[in-house]
Amino acid sequence: MKRMIFCLMAMMGVMTVLAQRTSFPILGGELSNSAATSVADIDEVMPRMRALGLNTALVPAYWELMEPVEGKFDFTLIDRTIDVARREQLHVVFLWFGVWKNSMSCYTPAWFKQDTKRFPRAMTAEGKQMEIASCFSDNVLQADLKAFSALMRHIREKDPQREVVIMMQIENEIGMLESARDHSPLAEKAYLKEKWAERYGTDEYADEKFMALSYARYVEHLAKAARSIHDMPLYVNAAMNSRGRRPGEYPSAGPLAHLIDFWHEGAPSINLLAPDIYDTGFKSWCAQYAMPLRPQDGGTVKNRLFIPESRCCENSGVRALYAFGEHQALGFSPFAIDQSSAKETESVTQAYSLLRQIFNVKRQLNTWGLLFDQEDCERVISDDGVVMTCRHYFTLPWDPRATDGSTWPEGGAMLVRLGKYDYLLAGSGVVIDFKTPTEKQQEQKKQLGEDGFAEAAAARPEGTLSQSAASERNSSLFTGKRLGLLSVDEVSIADDGTMQYLRRHNGDQTHQGRHARIGVGEWKLLHIKLYEY
Repeated sequence: MKRMIFCLMAMMGVMTVLAQRTSFPILGGELSNSAATSVADIDEVMPRMRALGLNTALVPAYWELMEPVEGKFDFTLIDRTIDVARREQLHVVFLWFGVWKNSMSCYTPAWFKQDTKRFPRAMTAEGKQMEIASCFSDNVLQADLKAFSALMRHIREKDPQREVVIMMQIENEIGMLESARDHSPLAEKAYLKEKWAERYGTDEYADEKFMALSYARYVEHLAKAARSIHDMPLYVNAAMNSRGRRPGEYPSAGPLAHLIDFWHEGAPSINLLAPDIYDTGFKSWCAQYAMPLRPQDGGTVKNRLFIPESRCCENSGVRALYAFGEHQALGFSPFAIDQSSAKETESVTQAYSLLRQIFNVKRQLNTWGLLFDQEDCERVISDDGVVMTCRHYFTLPWDPRATDGSTWPEGGAMLVRLGKYDYLLAGSGVVIDFKTPTEKQQEQKKQLGEDGFAEAAAARPEGTLSQSAASERNSSLFTGKRLGLLSVDEVSIADDGTMQYLRRHNGDQTHQGRHARIGVGEWKLLHIKLYEY
């Protein structure tokens, strides 16, 4: 209980700082791991990121290139990134590739790698050294801390008002591989001192908790130094514990959702624990990291959703719309966007264009996120007397792509409530109908043909109706009111929030007033008004 109270108090404070200092949503893209290793790389890639519609680029800061000789720092790549980003009107989140990158210590300088006596490695229980520097070594910490502090001081001098560099990632996908915890002599000493086995047991999950708290305490040293030098939001990112793997088979002890209390206790100066989402189940991963607090706990959030890495693919755009709509995410960022094909990045560009327009609406909005695939293709939302049945576009009967045997592309959208009977829908590949609660309760499912109307009924002589059919009809007479589409307009929203009419959707575009829809492959912003009758 004491741990939980401590964690909540710490996170409420840092989340307030985060809200104040990162006031705009991050429409981001993370560069591939070697994309900014030369001036030529930076000059080529940053303008492309602006052209794709990003407002923020996530860029690695490489320790091995910044301090090739111990104690001598070269900030050429950092300066070039900031200068070109400023010119291109981009913000930057630097990713500190320090002691750990995807668990391993592969971005440390050569002088660090070669001196394993001074900078010891983590070990398996069998005594095998790993390509992972031990977080229990003070020499490791001090070398990392010295370099990271030098980077923060230089960024403060180069960008004192934080006009370009808006946030920092500390390390990258911290975690243990091969073994659930470090068994080096220094680690064993700490393990015994903490009396960990007595508190949590000796299985691999207890070992993972020990490492989570130890990694978090290490990171806290860097985070506190960063705040004292150039205060800005800080986060750590996590590789997911997916596919039924056990600790040691994924990067164990990183800032994973099931270890959040250990990370909050050990690193209270960190604002966000952020998921890198590459596996299936996008909505589930988002939910694990979007953690609201109860109103009695202060009305803030325990962990705001920020996705610094996600697979860059044709579904990226609708996933971004879902994350912002459903969880009011701080940001979304496909990985290696600089190496992705035009077919993959197009959805990001289209979605970010729609999101920019929605963010131009200058008032608090109620929003939902929609994300559908072939298996999970429907969601029902109730809102102030309106029941919205939202589906994947391919649930409509007339699109041949729905039944040609191919896998459905994901459909998704951000749904926004402007007022009573007044909504915005921004996305691709979705269809929504609107009913009153009583109308929805009395809804009768009908099998529709490819023209969108009912399939042919059994033949019956004209003018006849059986007694049982007549009785059934009388007992199921409709009661209550219905909702109709007053108008469905395709619109754009200007920078000042003004809505600009483009065209009216009616007739075939709404199936004669039955629904609002955006086709697969289309990206639209619809203004939907309803009426009751």
